[in-house]
Amino acid sequence: MTETVAATGLSAGTALSRPKVRRARIRGKWPVLVLFLPPALLLFTVFVILPMGEAAWYSFYNWNGYGLPTEWIGWKNYELIFRQGAFRNALVNNGLIILVSICIQVPLALWLATMVTKHIKGATFFRLIFFLPYVLADVAAGMIWRFVYDGEFGLVANIYHTFGLDAPFWLADKNAAFSAVLGVIVWKYFGFHMMLFIAGLQAIDKSVLEAADIDGATGWQKFRRVTLPLLGSTVRLSVFFAVVGSLQLFDMIMPLTGGGPSNSTQTLVTFLYSFGVMRMQVGFGSAVGVVLFVICVTLAFSYKRIFMKND
Repeated sequence: MTETVAATGLSAGTALSRPKVRRARIRGKWPVLVLFLPPALLLFTVFVILPMGEAAWYSFYNWNGYGLPTEWIGWKNYELIFRQGAFRNALVNNGLIILVSICIQVPLALWLATMVTKHIKGATFFRLIFFLPYVLADVAAGMIWRFVYDGEFGLVANIYHTFGLDAPFWLADKNAAFSAVLGVIVWKYFGFHMMLFIAGLQAIDKSVLEAADIDGATGWQKFRRVTLPLLGSTVRLSVFFAVVGSLQLFDMIMPLTGGGPSNSTQTLVTFLYSFGVMRMQVGFGSAVGVVLFVICVTLAFSYKRIFMKND
């Protein structure tokens, strides 16, 4: 024992006191756990675990939400979901939102973040302007853009009328409505990702960038070889938020299009609301909620396990 302690360079008293210190720390944490953990677990159970369990249970019933569910139908609600063309369309739309968010929204946010973090005049003002759409409530943003896209009185209509042209009704055209929605989504949420990238850029050690300048690296080489690798964890986090947020999109779609025309702009959450809540098919809506939950959890945990395991 003495030889082992001497070999490690620690005194016998220090080596023997470490277990006591560890036990003292554990005992010191118990009052905090006892005081704060039960209320948190109670709230999480009441508002998260129990509703999830109830939704899973109701999904096996044909139930309109009144009284207690009695008509057991097994897996028929789930079979009906995947036979619905509107659900398949909502699934494709969510995939397109994720694709646009990753391929357009995130790169745009990164580019603007690199611009406004430079020491240029008015950089703070531009940060504020770019971030304002995200601060705006989703419902308000949807209503604003509904008037902007209006083919008679909106901004788009005025631009077309200025040139003597008939304005299109994009939100009433099932072939163009979702493209218009995608434009609003990029405008609304790129500011959030931009602020993430600004925080990441400000955390980069300036001496690393100065060393790249001394070595004669161009702006693109410095961004590709230095800045982007150092922003790796921020980029992965931004993509994670983009994916999860795209699956939860609801507040902006309802005032903008309501899922129409002809269900062309439905997302998974608006499909749940339109075909479950509004039609008083709570059992069917619960089944949609379970499917959405499984998709979200699968994507979130898979992404974190594959891409964010070292972050």
